[in-house]
Amino acid sequence: MTRLNVSPTRMNLSTLKTRLSTSSRGHKLLKDKQDELMRRFIELVRENKTLRREVEAELIEASKKFMLASSSTDPKMLEAAVSFPTQVTELEIEIENVMSVFVPNMQFHTKALTESGSIYPYGFAQTTSDLDEAIEGLKSVMARLLELAQMEKSTQLMADEIEKTRRRVNALEYKTIPDLEETIHYIRAKLDENERASITRLMKVKDIISKEEDKPPVTQPPSSPGHNKAVNLKF
Repeated sequence: MTRLNVSPTRMNLSTLKTRLSTSSRGHKLLKDKQDELMRRFIELVRENKTLRREVEAELIEASKKFMLASSSTDPKMLEAAVSFPTQVTELEIEIENVMSVFVPNMQFHTKALTESGSIYPYGFAQTTSDLDEAIEGLKSVMARLLELAQMEKSTQLMADEIEKTRRRVNALEYKTIPDLEETIHYIRAKLDENERASITRLMKVKDIISKEEDKPPVTQPPSSPGHNKAVNLKF
């Protein structure tokens, strides 16, 4: 604890009391925010772990289908089959405020480039069913892959906010509030000491006045009959 460099006056004491009250309320609010962020962070991490496992399994299955299609199809024919897309996908990102954490909210918007709107940019006669299953699997996993990216980014942002909040809570708990309490204690002790000194001085003054009042009056010696007569001297 470090005492603040302030003068021990009642004005500073009132100001420090206000600061201490504000710091205590801020510490409580930040502590509650940290606890709620930790609760949501743990839930998000668990959901992220489950979703990542599922997405990885779907991607592996789609990759297996694509490898099977590649092994049974001429590479040039396969490249030509997937060279012309039939759909275009746009990504829309919105910002959402969650406990003072600005997390992204992402969505895919798909538009068809052909009248049929099919996801297969090739004829079925020249390709195998493994390629169809691979493309269908990749399309179905894209939405979940975007959800996973959104969840991981939110987890990262929330972890950063938890760290910032933890530093603020520790600064208030172990630095600001103890310093204010130590300074307030010092000013109170100094003011009490000054007040006791003032009371002691007043008691001494009162004692001196009482002693002066208790003294008998001083009597003047009798004057001679001609003592008070005016004497006129002429030169």
